[in-house]
Amino acid sequence: MSLAVLQRRRPCRPRLNWTGRALLAALLAVIPRARRQGLRLLVTPDTVLRWHRDIVRRWAARSAHARTGRPATRRNIQALVRRRARENPDWGYRRIRGELAGLGVNIAASTVWEILKASGISPGRRRTGPAWSQFLRSQAEAVLARLSSPPSCSTAPRPTSWP
Repeated sequence: MSLAVLQRRRPCRPRLNWTGRALLAALLAVIPRARRQGLRLLVTPDTVLRWHRDIVRRWAARSAHARTGRPATRRNIQALVRRRARENPDWGYRRIRGELAGLGVNIAASTVWEILKASGISPGRRRTGPAWSQFLRSQAEAVLARLSSPPSCSTAPRPTSWP
């Protein structure tokens, strides 16, 4: 009866948007096949099947697109990493990862690094002394200075001749 009213008001075929097509396709899928054959439809059965394929294609693309890649680290673990870094400024990302492993939180050191960088916290530990390269340079200079200066101890016997 509603189809007859719709045909009287609009003699041309009605245009359905995507949501209307999806709703009609879903409703037609629920109706048993024997009952569907007796209905006067606005569209052909092939069109309804095409709409079904479009719905499935969109759903599959959306669900596959949303779940690609590695899952995000949980927020409570991110908060724990940031808290450890704030409370212990002399710890580096590897030490924080080790402490979390001791608590039973399995997380990669690179993930800790990424969380700290995204939070604006330096992932390296805060050193109070010189950097390793500076330490090595100072040690090398000290060794070279000792080798180039004459011995300061005069009590040591000097060899007069070689055998």
